[in-house]
Formats: sequence, C-alpha cells, structure tokens
Amino acid sequence: MYERSGSPQDVAAIAGAWWMAALVGLLSIVAGVIVVVKPSNSLATLAVITGVFILIDGIVAIVSAFGPGENAGVVAILGVVSVIVGILLIRHPISGVTAVALLLGIWLIAAAVVRVVVAFEVGEHRLRRLLVAAILAIAGIVIVSDPHIGYTTLALIVGIGFIAYGVTMMVLGLALRTVGHAVSNETHRGAVAT
Repeated sequence: MYERSGSPQDVAAIAGAWWMAALVGLLSIVAGVIVVVKPSNSLATLAVITGVFILIDGIVAIVSAFGPGENAGVVAILGVVSVIVGILLIRHPISGVTAVALLLGIWLIAAAVVRVVVAFEVGEHRLRRLLVAAILAIAGIVIVSDPHIGYTTLALIVGIGFIAYGVTMMVLGLALRTVGHAVSNETHRGAVAT
C-alpha cells in the first residue's frame, strides 16, 4: 500500500506483507459494496463503515512508516490523519451530511497528495500511483466543492471510491505476493549455488 524502494531484503520484507494490502483491498471492496447497495441507510452507518476503513488504512500506514524507505514521514502523517478521521467518524460526534462530507473530502484530498509525493519519491509504478491519487483527489474535490451534497450521492461517491481503491489494493497485494515468490526463489537459487 505504502511500499517504498530499498535493498532486496527490504523488497522481500515488503512483499511478505502482501496479505495486508490484499486484506485492506478486500475490506474496502466490502465497505464499498455495502454503501452502494444500501445508500439509503442512515448517515451514522455510512460514517461508521467509512470510519472503520479509514482507521484500518491509517494503522497500516503508521506500521508501514516504520519499515525501510525514504518517505516514512509522509506516510506516517497520512496514517495519523487517517486514524484521527477514522475515530471521529466512528464516534460520529458529527450529525450532518455536510460535516461527514467535508471530513471525507478533506481526507481524500490529503490521501491523494501523499500518494503523489510517494509516486515521485519511489518512481516504481508511478503511473498506477498517480492514477489512484487522481481518483482520490477528484472524489475529494467533488465532495468538498459541494459539501451540501445529498446523502445518497455522497454514499454512492464514497462506495464507488472504496470499490476502486479496494480493487487497486487487491491487485497490489497479488503483485507483492508474486514479487515475494520471485525474491524467495532467487535467494534460494543463490544459496544453492554457493
């Protein structure tokens, strides 16, 4: 999710966490489907589902920030912001669609900015990273530009965003798994050759 470049050992360690990216992707898809299928559910339900996902995403980002790489600070900042937004949404002290929309929109824009920074720092898979950042930014800008958005429209935007993000994370998780197997095979062959 927030993977960064490094030595072969770093790559192997990051690839070993493929299941984390796949799990976040699966949770995101499930959350998105729930929100899209039942957009008429209460605002509190949308806030809690969204909050749980953002909280998990933030925790994963914070854990990832302790790993190897150059952009740990940026990833940690997004993680902390995500945890705060997630907790606010779960506890839902905010009761109006406008407040939930603004909170989600600001989080989406912050997540997009961090992903752009990561895309230029890491260099690998830059196009994919920039595409995800663009989708997040567009969704955030649409929501923030019209914070009086209707509840159903907000639910559909959030749900579709979660599904798109989840599919991307599932693909990333499977790609990391493939890389992990390749690195493991290379390491094994190198050990046999010596």
